[in-house]
Amino acid sequence: MTVEYGKLTYLEIKEKIEEGYMAIVPTGCTEQQGPHTTVDFDTWLATELSVAAAETARENYGVKSLVIPTIPFGPTPEHRNFGYGFIDIPQSIYENMIYAILTSLAAQGFTQIVIFRGCGGHFLEEVAKRFNEEFKGKAKVSIPNHPYYGVWCRHANPDIPGGHADSFTTSLAMYKRHESVREDKIFNPNGQEPDWEDPNLDFSKYSNTGVIGDPTHASAELGDKLWNSTVDEIASILKEICFK
Repeated sequence: MTVEYGKLTYLEIKEKIEEGYMAIVPTGCTEQQGPHTTVDFDTWLATELSVAAAETARENYGVKSLVIPTIPFGPTPEHRNFGYGFIDIPQSIYENMIYAILTSLAAQGFTQIVIFRGCGGHFLEEVAKRFNEEFKGKAKVSIPNHPYYGVWCRHANPDIPGGHADSFTTSLAMYKRHESVREDKIFNPNGQEPDWEDPNLDFSKYSNTGVIGDPTHASAELGDKLWNSTVDEIASILKEICFK
């Protein structure tokens, strides 16, 4: 049966909760991804990776989980100055929305919840802390770190700069949905490394194209390796959360 919450009836969801299923909450966003990749990339990635990892965790480790529909919007202020292609949700509104989702899942009986961030800029630690304090002994939310950098280093040259719409993400897109990639617009912008800790981060100060890093090393062949390794890594993370 499907691992997707949205493809079940409410009675089927009830049965799964009673069987001890945990909930996976993918958070996507809508923002520029350079001139060569579509603005829904992060939402697509969060969805596909969550579903594939949940299926792999079930098959390989017996992990029972349901993936709720991906949230397609989040805070993206660092992309505003490119002028187009963003839906920027203020942080306070976003945190309240995530908290409402978590409490809705807890009210249904989910005791384990995982937030899988499709966008690295989603800062939800305070939301998780607040939820875990309020629902202590009843439900717990976890926010695992992304395995992307380690996967990249195993399969590609770690000296190739990355950060956003780079060779890692472009390779995944070329492998999984090639039609979304404008290959004729892939080039190295030779931008600068941003200050990722800057609370007022603005990508336009570091890149004329919106790309952070060098996407010219991307390929579908590399994407195949990166995709399968990433899915396996996330499935292992789900196993650790489920059985710890």
